[in-house]
Parts: sequence; C-alpha cells; structure tokens
Amino acid sequence: MNGPDRSGILAWLRETDESRLAELWHEADGVRRERVGDEVHLRGLVELSNFCRQQCRYCGIRAGRRLERFRLSDDELAECMDLAKRLGYGTVVLQAGEDPELTTERVAGYVRLAKCRAGLAVTLSLGERDDDELAAWRAAGADRYLLKHETSDAELYRRIRPGCELAQRLQVLRRARELGYEVGSGVMVGIPGQSYESLADDILLFAELDLEMVGVGPFIAHPDTPLGCAAPELMLPECEQVPATDEMTTKVIALTRLVCPDANIPATTALATVNTESGRELGLTRGANVWMPSLTPGRYRALYEIYPNRACVGDSAESCQECLQRRIAGLGRVPGRGPGGRARRAQ
Repeated sequence: MNGPDRSGILAWLRETDESRLAELWHEADGVRRERVGDEVHLRGLVELSNFCRQQCRYCGIRAGRRLERFRLSDDELAECMDLAKRLGYGTVVLQAGEDPELTTERVAGYVRLAKCRAGLAVTLSLGERDDDELAAWRAAGADRYLLKHETSDAELYRRIRPGCELAQRLQVLRRARELGYEVGSGVMVGIPGQSYESLADDILLFAELDLEMVGVGPFIAHPDTPLGCAAPELMLPECEQVPATDEMTTKVIALTRLVCPDANIPATTALATVNTESGRELGLTRGANVWMPSLTPGRYRALYEIYPNRACVGDSAESCQECLQRRIAGLGRVPGRGPGGRARRAQ
C-alpha cells in the first residue's frame, strides 16, 4: 500500500496543529501533481431521475418522501449531451436514485446516445444493479461505474441504509471491475456514529478496492429525513464522533491521495456546500483533481434534493463553466481534455 498505515492515518485524522496539517496538504498536493498532473478533469453531471426505491435515512429523494418527482425525457437528455460537447467536457456522469423505470435497455440507449451523439466517456451512477444490467451497459459502451459505499462499518451501514448490506454493495463494485468498468466509490465524512477508527478503515478500503475514482464529501442529512430530524430511535452508540467539516473532509481527500495516488478524486458539491467560499479550492489544493459541474436542466436541479442548499444549484451550465475556468486558472491549474481516465489505465 502507498502512503501511511492505519496508525498513521488515525494520527492525521486527529491532528489539529495547523503547521502539521500544512505538511499533509503539501504532501498530498505534491503526489497529485506527480501522479495525475495539473489538469482538473471536468465531468458533466446529468441527474436522470429523482425516483428511488431505497429508504436511506439521510437522503432527500428516499422512497416515500413527498416531493415532486421527475425523469428526463430522451430529448432533454440529448440536449444535455449536446451541451456537454459544446462546453468541451470529455465525460458525462449519468446519475439517479435506484429508479426501476431506468431499465436495462433504456439506460443502454442513454449510453449509446452519449457515445454516438457527443463522443463522450460515460460514467453511470445508478445504485446497486444486477450482473445482467451491468454487463449490458458495459457492452453498450459505458466506461465507468460509480457506487459510493458511504462507510466501511457494516453496522453503521445498516443503520443509515435500512434493509441493505455493505457486503452486497461491495460485491457490485467488484463485479463491475470484472466486467471491465473503471470503478469509483466513496464515503461520507461525519455520519452520526462514525468513529475515527471507522473512517481510517474507509481510507484503507479505498486502497484495497484499487479504485479509479474516490468521492469524499461531508455528511449532510436532509432535514425531512429520520437522520435529519435526529429521531430518538436512531441515536447511535456513543463514540468519538467524526465532525462533518470541510477540514475533516479534506483530511480524508489528502490521505486518499496518498494511499491511492493514481485515482481521480473530485472536489465535491457537498464540500462546496459546507464551505461556499472556497470548498472546491480546498479540495483541489489538498489532493483532488476532478470537478463535476451540473448539466441537469435548471427546472429539475432543485428537485434532485438529496440534501438542502446544494452549491450552484441555481446557476446555468454556461455560467458554471465561466466560474470554474476562472477558479481553476486561479490555482495555476488547467481544465482537462478528453475522458480523463486513471493515469495507469488511461483510455
């Protein structure tokens, strides 16, 4: 394994001295520069649907919650692909809740549309899917599959995702790898009941899974959910609770860069939401190398409310493009070209 061992990771997670942390930021940024370069790869995010069959206790689009639901039409998706091509993105991320109406053939058609119409690399993020679905989408041309496991603690996983098992989720990731996908996963930082030891194990699991993409964001529960309401029956056993802060999140980003030096790591929207002034910049200077601007049509963005007050939800794709280019240049970095695959497995 690259980078620090478990005891070293724990020490960094608990570190509070700013001068010591500056050493971590510097080391992570240096590894990022050496292994994946100064390009910031742009992944155009398209939210296909906010229907979901799952009951995750923190998510605003969970099944049973009353909200206006949507699915993009084929024409709306085609417009998103044209926009991605016009803005110069090399990859599109097709994301949704676990929507049963996003069938095998429907999603395969979306993949072919992105490939044939716009020549884009395609990342799918559609939840836990069976082998036949994954195989069909890979055959249609999908390049990557993103499935965040959220925590490596099996009991904590059951508490936040009732009726679901961590082992099953990890099996989907491993099966996607066997089918030839580049595989991405990730965690939330500061889940109620998450210990420092659990978070250290999350980082070690990234290395064990040999991920091509690792997404790390702070835990933000939607207020109209059981965890957002702090329901008494969901109070978790006492532990040395990890805070859901920008600093802790970027510690995990930096440590992830050290243990997974070739991975693509985004500066996430959740990080930009908890730190609206400089969340993206903190991520990008502490190990991250990916930005995921939204291409979802404006009338649907607010409806994909996995948590409230998401950063940039009211901005157009064009205005986001101008903003991100300016901010990337301000860091002395450049927007990436092409699909931006993992360094040692570049497409």
